Amino acid sequence: MEANDLRYPIGKFQFPAQVSADDRLLFIEQIAETPANLRAALEDLTEEQLNTPYRPGGWTVRQVVHHVPDSHMNSYIRFRWALTEDDPPVKGYDEARWAELPDARTGPVDMSLILLDALHVRWTALLRSLSEQDLARTFRHSELGPLRLDKVLALYAWHGRHHVAHITALRHRMNWT
Repeated sequence: MEANDLRYPIGKFQFPAQVSADDRLLFIEQIAETPANLRAALEDLTEEQLNTPYRPGGWTVRQVVHHVPDSHMNSYIRFRWALTEDDPPVKGYDEARWAELPDARTGPVDMSLILLDALHVRWTALLRSLSEQDLARTFRHSELGPLRLDKVLALYAWHGRHHVAHITALRHRMNWT
């Protein structure tokens, strides 16, 4: 990956080898902050700016905004399955095709921001209630194989920051301050 790879403004995600108690607290806080950080990144953007790809050949800002709750809803459900079933199978989804659906291409971003706010209130309440043993539970992803919840926690802490950075980096490059 090149240093200025627009696809990964905060770097590519790598699953951590271990997740400490302090790491878990940090990841939960980063997940809790995602909705506010996304709203701040979008502040005062016009419809034209929302329809601008964050990189050549990439999704528009609007599609990125709609993608975040799509992805985080899937993760929230996967957490609940892993907490209530033993190593349940979970299905991946075609993010690119979801981003091409009409609501993602043209829908107002406020509907996804409202959804993300409510989802994260509920998800972080669940996350804050979990023990170390709970976060050691697993699910079996159709594409990624078996995953521990504490490592998925790391992924989604990164995921929110990653997509906020797509928007803030575009704002900086385009001087939309």
